[in-house]
Amino acid sequence: MPVVVFHKAGQTYTGEVKTNSNLVVLAGTRKYPFPHLSYQCGMGKCATCACKVLAGAEHLPPANWKEKKQLGERLEQGYRLACQLWLSEDITLEQDERPAP
Repeated sequence: MPVVVFHKAGQTYTGEVKTNSNLVVLAGTRKYPFPHLSYQCGMGKCATCACKVLAGAEHLPPANWKEKKQLGERLEQGYRLACQLWLSEDITLEQDERPAP
């Protein structure tokens, strides 16, 4: 099972999720071990769930068109939309206190 390390507001949260889990789906169903993930639409339209990938990016698929549209040059800085990621490997994420538009 993938281990997720999540950094936000100076705190670090660690927990396991089932393989092929989506963090926004888990948060919406209250099964996500970290209630601190900011998210809104869950469909790649708002970028509220944008997180910087600190480790594990090599296991993620390439950014899809929704991520390219919402994140633009932030993709090059390592940001991804959590709602678009289905996790099968360990990952370390950081979410800004207030997600950038």
